[in-house]
Amino acid sequence: MKSIFTKMLSLTLTIVMVFSVQNLCLAQESEEATKSAIIKEKVQALLDKMSIEEKVGQMTQVNLNVILDGGYNNTDGSIDTVLLKEAVVDYKVGSILNAINNPYSVDKWHEIITKILDQSKNTPNQIPVLYGIDAIHGANYTSESTLFPHNIGIAATRNPSIAKEGAKITALEVRASGIRWNFDPVLDIGRQPLWPRFPETYGEDPYMIKTMAVATVEGYEEDGLNSTTSVASTMKHYVGYSHPRTGKDRTPAYIPDIELREYHLPQFQAAIDAGASTIMINSGSVNNIPVHANRHLLVDILRTEMGFEGLAVSDWEDIIRLHTKHRVAETPKEAVRIAVMAGIDMSMVPHDYSFFELLVELVKEGAVPMSRIDEAVGRILTLKFRTGLFDNPYPETEAIANFGKPEFKEAALKAARESITLLKNTDNILPLARGKKILVAGPGAKSVTSLNGAWSYTWQGDNEDLYPSSYKTIYQAIVEKAGKDNVVSTSYTNFERKENYQVDPLIEAAKKVDYIILCLGENAYAESPGVIDDLTLDARQLKLAKAAYSTGKPVIIILTEGRPRIISDIEQDAKGILQAYWPGSQGGPAIADVIYGDYNPSGKLPYTYPKYTGSIVMYDYKYSELLQELAPGSLTETGYQPQWPFGFGLSYTTFEYSDITLSSEELKGNDSIEVSITVKNTGDKDGDIAIDLFTRDLFASIVPSMRRLRAFTKVLLKKGESKTITFQLTKEDLAFAKDGTTFITEEGDFEVMIEDKVAKFRYVE
Repeated sequence: MKSIFTKMLSLTLTIVMVFSVQNLCLAQESEEATKSAIIKEKVQALLDKMSIEEKVGQMTQVNLNVILDGGYNNTDGSIDTVLLKEAVVDYKVGSILNAINNPYSVDKWHEIITKILDQSKNTPNQIPVLYGIDAIHGANYTSESTLFPHNIGIAATRNPSIAKEGAKITALEVRASGIRWNFDPVLDIGRQPLWPRFPETYGEDPYMIKTMAVATVEGYEEDGLNSTTSVASTMKHYVGYSHPRTGKDRTPAYIPDIELREYHLPQFQAAIDAGASTIMINSGSVNNIPVHANRHLLVDILRTEMGFEGLAVSDWEDIIRLHTKHRVAETPKEAVRIAVMAGIDMSMVPHDYSFFELLVELVKEGAVPMSRIDEAVGRILTLKFRTGLFDNPYPETEAIANFGKPEFKEAALKAARESITLLKNTDNILPLARGKKILVAGPGAKSVTSLNGAWSYTWQGDNEDLYPSSYKTIYQAIVEKAGKDNVVSTSYTNFERKENYQVDPLIEAAKKVDYIILCLGENAYAESPGVIDDLTLDARQLKLAKAAYSTGKPVIIILTEGRPRIISDIEQDAKGILQAYWPGSQGGPAIADVIYGDYNPSGKLPYTYPKYTGSIVMYDYKYSELLQELAPGSLTETGYQPQWPFGFGLSYTTFEYSDITLSSEELKGNDSIEVSITVKNTGDKDGDIAIDLFTRDLFASIVPSMRRLRAFTKVLLKKGESKTITFQLTKEDLAFAKDGTTFITEEGDFEVMIEDKVAKFRYVE
């Protein structure tokens, strides 16, 4: 009797809890709807009072240099009051962005933004200026901020909570700086490794990007934009920017509709559904139409189909480039008309007021209807209301306490550790035993810039002098682990310094050590200055590696690089290889932790690491890409031979996988199927294991991929411990873009794959 009563009570409590949660959700939705309605009324009331000039001014965004004393020559953030008045009062600009030449302290940011907002009070309707910044791996334009690994490293963690925590901390430090709009996350897909913005991507798989995008947007925005713990996020760059045919920045992409649907749009849809507030537009062209001029992409798909209601901002100077670069507009004025009518709400002009002047003319001539202007300005004002600018536009003093907390450093260290990917470990050379003599060499050994990469205190991130002294190099971190008496180095500060590439000092120093740690890769770069013509690691570094091998001492290579530089010429003789990506402010200590075994590496490649420059094949290749007829009449399955495949990553322990078990051998209609696998740590060290689940459609009406990532997770296993991991699959997970407009799941046989384990099931309607 007591048992029945207990069960009934438990059931009753469960029902009450369910209804309570439902009521809470309904109450929250009702509250949000009420807030939105109030903001909508306020926006309309403001629009009714604004002149044409005020409205067009709101659509104008200029760079900070426009109002600084000395412009681009400014080094201290001092504002020219005459130029400030011209921007805010005369041209009524709605937004200002960027930092010039160096990062600013929190106090300096507050001074800059306060002066701008003071001037806003002298405008007819006292509309605050919205400041925007590219804080893409931390508050990277504020001195002493916390910098995280770039997105490519975050994807290697296979841990969305890392992405979310990094975004939350970035939001705290950006908001503490007085800034409320952040141009992040980058949702471009990394399938063209030559592209210089590759490190800003989450890798080559859309599911990976989609998952990390949602976590990042939630980290930025879930507390509410009027909170001192949030910033408005920006999805970028919509759409197709990352896949130029030549690999060069801001050059044309040619993307079939099916590929656009399957690889480029899903992550944007997921971020929209997660609440992303703004979107930045692709600088390039897709299928010979500049995206800034493509109403089909900007309105039919983005607005009507995907349901995005927020602000669409142009990228740098991209409206005038419809005339000067893309040559689809005969005049600058026509460029403005095309872009605004295509769906651009705000122009990152950024250096003058040409957009303002030309758009005012177009409106007065009737070439751009006032309804389109009100639509764009309404979105801008809505964002300003949502971020609390009309309530208190000034830097919030209570937000200052959220800058530079000790736990932020620990979070950055955790992210860097989890990102590091062990690619090679011959004879278990790693981790190294303490007490051994170490030579730390190579251009990255004493470089902070090659640990932090692009967008690190400056746009290019390549100025060593601007980094905080607390940021440790690989050399410094290894000395702290091994002791100064056990470490020598032939390297110098500054990645490009010629002495870093000298062979003779390395060979001489190697005579007195047990191991050589060779730090290779890429120095910091961003956008077009990072364009290369060859993925192969530069010849100076290859020569250095061969010299290290010639000493007969075991060589461990540490790669700090934004994209996979080809090292097939030197890989074979390396005893150990660590891929650290651009790991951020705690990259040096994280690398040292892995080298000495204080952290067991768990990162997995978020891209296919190519072996040859002429063999760039993604993990989800088609069967015909696998087949090669290397001799007449003889077919081999050798078309996918990367240096390391997507998802590769070693550990200091070993794991054993059971066979895959399925809850059913048939997936019906809208039901789901459970996929389970048991993983055991069979080694002698505790370790995290990232588990990727792939599916394969054996036959389809259009050519199927050999495998597609459908799920991933990460678990900690103590030595000897086993855990059963369960995934859910539905027909949506198996769907593909049929014709460029719709996704379908066809009946037929599928395989599910985890590591080397395979199970088969059938989907039926």
